[in-house]
Amino acid sequence: MRSDNQSFLGDPPKDFILLGVSDRPWLELPLFVVLLVSYVLAMLGNIAIILVSRLDPQLHSPMYIFLSHLSFLDLCYTTTTVPQMLVNMGSSKKTISYGGCTVQYAIFHWLGCTECIILAAMALDRYVAICEPLRYAVIMHRTLCLQPVLVAWLSGFCNSLVQVVLTVQLPFCGRQSLNNFFCEVPAMIKLSCADTAVNDATLAVLVAFFVLVPLALILLSYGFIAHAVLKMRSSKGRRKAFGTCSSHLLVVCFFYLPAIYMYLQPPSGYSQEQGKFISLFYSIITPTLNPFIYTLRNRDVKGALRRLLSRIWRPCRR
Repeated sequence: MRSDNQSFLGDPPKDFILLGVSDRPWLELPLFVVLLVSYVLAMLGNIAIILVSRLDPQLHSPMYIFLSHLSFLDLCYTTTTVPQMLVNMGSSKKTISYGGCTVQYAIFHWLGCTECIILAAMALDRYVAICEPLRYAVIMHRTLCLQPVLVAWLSGFCNSLVQVVLTVQLPFCGRQSLNNFFCEVPAMIKLSCADTAVNDATLAVLVAFFVLVPLALILLSYGFIAHAVLKMRSSKGRRKAFGTCSSHLLVVCFFYLPAIYMYLQPPSGYSQEQGKFISLFYSIITPTLNPFIYTLRNRDVKGALRRLLSRIWRPCRR
């Protein structure tokens, strides 16, 4: 393996070393167990949400179309990063190939920007459901629901493409050690030995657009929702409206707070030591919690899960 002070003469390194918690070896085993359990729970929970959203006729409303896409995003999020982390923690060789690293941060940023827009679309759906209940079926028809989903996937891909094109051109001058659990664009920019002003500015502008614009739409939607809820005379109606929105608000908080900390600062000021644990949170903990937030706080989803399990269990008992 080449050392850090060796130059690649303009060629990219063959692989990177993902340090993770190698400076704290006593943490590797408990973290491996936490990651493995969280990954299994994330897979089971998100697959269950996708299945009930697709198979149960009572969940064919726009809200659950968005929710099934959110669960698919979370599945892809965890699968993009966690298997590599588990392999590295279970062995002494903590490397990832240059190509594997590029694919990892490309998919990771694609999914992240897509999720920002999906969460905004879900907030707009809640706004229509609460503020325009009589016109909900007319406004939120299936074609209209699929349009923001398509925009989310395409715009996330375009953002990722721009980031990849700029990042793969960076020279690393023999630097191979990434103080992270997986590959991310801010960590790659930090590792480069070249002037990264263009990368810094592009990352800041694109992330600000994909994070702040959807977040502004979410806050605006919930501002109108709060105004409508406060005008309700029925306490039962207010509780129902709160229950409808609380799950989505929790998911928004878990997703946006780490993202704002990680990406709305210049990579030159990016702390890899803090950043790697925050990235660990939103790459595995958030996707694991999301399906449980929606099932534990949503009667429709819980009922659909019970019906699905009864359909699976009935043939097994014969």
